[in-house]
Formats: sequence, structure tokens, C-alpha cells
Amino acid sequence: MSAEEEAPGQQRQPEEEEKKPEGGEEPPPAASPAPGSSPATQRKTQSFRALVLTGHGGYDKVKLQVKTEAQPQLKAGEVLVRVKACGLNFAELLGRQGLYDLLPAPPVIMGMEGSGVIEAVGEGVEDRKVGDRVIAMSRSGMWQELIVVPADLTFPMPEQMSFEEGAALPINYLTAYVMLFEMANLRPGKSVLIHMAAGGVGIAATQLCQTVPDVTIFGTASASKHETIAQGGVTHPIDYRTRDYVEEIRKISPNGVDIVLDPLGGSDTQKGFSLLKPLGTLIIFGAANIVTGQKKNLFALAKTWYHQLSLTALKLMQSNKTIGGFHLGFLYDEQLIRSTLLKLVELYRQGKIKPRIDSCYHFEEVSDAMRRMHERQNIGKVILIPEAKKAKEKPTGSDAPADAPAESAGKSATDETKKEEEEEAAAAVVVDEAKF
Repeated sequence: MSAEEEAPGQQRQPEEEEKKPEGGEEPPPAASPAPGSSPATQRKTQSFRALVLTGHGGYDKVKLQVKTEAQPQLKAGEVLVRVKACGLNFAELLGRQGLYDLLPAPPVIMGMEGSGVIEAVGEGVEDRKVGDRVIAMSRSGMWQELIVVPADLTFPMPEQMSFEEGAALPINYLTAYVMLFEMANLRPGKSVLIHMAAGGVGIAATQLCQTVPDVTIFGTASASKHETIAQGGVTHPIDYRTRDYVEEIRKISPNGVDIVLDPLGGSDTQKGFSLLKPLGTLIIFGAANIVTGQKKNLFALAKTWYHQLSLTALKLMQSNKTIGGFHLGFLYDEQLIRSTLLKLVELYRQGKIKPRIDSCYHFEEVSDAMRRMHERQNIGKVILIPEAKKAKEKPTGSDAPADAPAESAGKSATDETKKEEEEEAAAAVVVDEAKF
């Protein structure tokens, strides 16, 4: 689940289903119970919206569907959550293109993080109750209005935390925290290079660096984002599009930096390694350079692979540097994940971290949301809202005024009309049982 930003489990098949008629009409009411049937055997059905990856390719492969299923029978230790907000991560862009190995084959519901309200609890769940506002995690399946998850992968939200902030916290901040503190051992007086500093992980890493005294932060981002990331704590913003960031860093710090967080891959990994001071640490947690268009680009894959850093053990010893790799999807230490997320919630309570919400898109607008992240227009987290979009409702962002033009959040009137005309296809529900 590298972020930008974190093996999916098998999904439980529904016991019964209804298909929604074409044309967007509501499904027919459930049939009356058969004569003589026991009330105990009758289970109510429920309909809810979900985003389903129907195949690999462009934005059109993610479809809004309305699913109808029997109300789930919770297993011991499970809770049913009505999702209010979901996070969009770079992993979902990779998954749509067929480049995220941990995602099950289509059709599948994507999404690894969200927030919502508990609607039911299973046997043995004592520390959660109906009505609790929680952050929830799953290896996939969060992009739907209702989801069953293990209670120990839900976390109570502070009273002042919004659902959007709750959905923005888990993947990005877990990734940044583990890399900085568990792997790179960030300490006072160190220097850090953060690529994609205006993205979700970049902002999370910047905020976490500020919890340690006297840390110098170099951050790469397009020039239009420099003022924002500087206000957020980046000491030296660098425009990677017009400047050689290696040269710029050397001008300020001739000896380089202590820590490099690399979500790019390819030749940038080589540059990052060259920038390390002796005893410095490079952590690779993504390969954003392979995503150059809507669909899988074999040339970009080959180019990134060709330029990937390659070292012998002897060369590594002689350089006195450390290289690490991080992928949240392959981190199976549930205790570490839970304890780290609890620390992050506490840091939020203390006002030391606060997710920055770039924009919010309803499920109908998922293509626009993905396009915004794909084109790196976002500053902070892009959020998906399961609730149906109301007529003439505009996208919202942390900095956008209520009357901001649609294009400020990556939308156009044409896109809006197109989305409103899309039909919601029917499909069988899949309830994710995946666990970290």
C-alpha cells in the first residue's frame, strides 16, 4: 500500500442479491416471505453505493454501482461501518492500471481507508458500540457505503476530527511515520528530502518532521505549490520541473542530506542515493515514475526499471549508507499498525498533525478525483464521498471558497454533465473480510 499511499483478503460472496434495473430506477421491493417460513430465517436486504474496478485501463474502468444484499451476519470481532468518507491513494491509480499486485483481479472494490459510523457490532466486541465515529482500514473494499471490518482495525475519532480528516489519516501518516521513525530513526538536527512534498505522504512527512527539533526539510514540488508547502513547514522548496534538485540541494547543503524519502523510483533513486551523507538513509516506497498516462505504459515501466539503482553489498559497505524499502501492503505486523495509528490520533489531539484536505469528490466524480491526483494538481489529500451528489453541488477543498470555479478542483462543466448522465449498473455485493 505504498502510498503514493497501502495482500488483500478474499471477499465474502452475498447470500442473495438483486439487480438494479437499467436507467437508474430504484430496485423493486423485496418479495414477501414464503408462506410458512420462519421469521428467524428472514433477513432484510439493504442497498448501497460502491465504486467497482471493472477492468484495467483508464478512468472509465471504475464504475459507480448500486448493490443489494442481505444484511450481513457479523462474525465475532467484526463491526458494520457506514462509510462517510474514503481516501484516494496513489496505489489506487496503480491498481486501476493493473500495476498493484496486492489488489484482487477485477471486478473488485478498491479503497484502503475511510471513516464513518458503526451501525452494528459482532459478538465479543466490547470497546466499540453502535453510533461510534471511527477511522477504518481494510486492504481493499473501502469505496462503498457499508463495509464489514474487524473491530481492531477501527479507531475512535477525536471529537474535533471531521470524517474527511479521518479518512485522510491512516495510509499517508502510517507510511510517513514508519519510514521516518521506525526505519530512518529521525533525530534532532537531521535533514530530510521529501519528494512530492505537496502530496498526502509529503505533507504527512513534513508535519511529522516538525515534531522533532531542528529538522531541515527539502521538498520537491511544482513552483505553484511552494508557498503552501513552505507555510506547512518545508524549509527549502525546490521546483523539480525547472531545476536540478540535486544541484539546488548541494548549493544549500554541500554534504547532502541525512534522509531521502523516494516515491519516484528509476533515476531519482540513484540521485537520492548520491545525495546521502555518510550514514544517511534512503527509503524507497513507490514508483510514481511508471505512471505517465491513464493506462499502463510499457515504455515507462522499462525506462524506470532500466534506471533503477543497483548496488553490490561491497559497494554499499564502502559507501557507509543505508537503503531501505517500505510497502504498507506487505507490513503484516498488526500490533505495530494499531499502536502507530493510536500515536497518530494522539498527535492529532495535541494539534501537532492535521491532515490537509485538497478536495472532496462524490462517488459520481471518481474519474475527476483520479485525474486530479494523476496530474499532480492536488495539495494534500483527495477524498471520496459515498453520499450521492446533490444537484448543482460544487467540489469542496480545504482552501477553495464556496463560490470557487469548478476548474479549481479539476472539474469542468462537460465533466459534470457527463457524470450526471452515467447510469448506475447492478452487480453482486462483495463484503471485504481482508485484515492487516
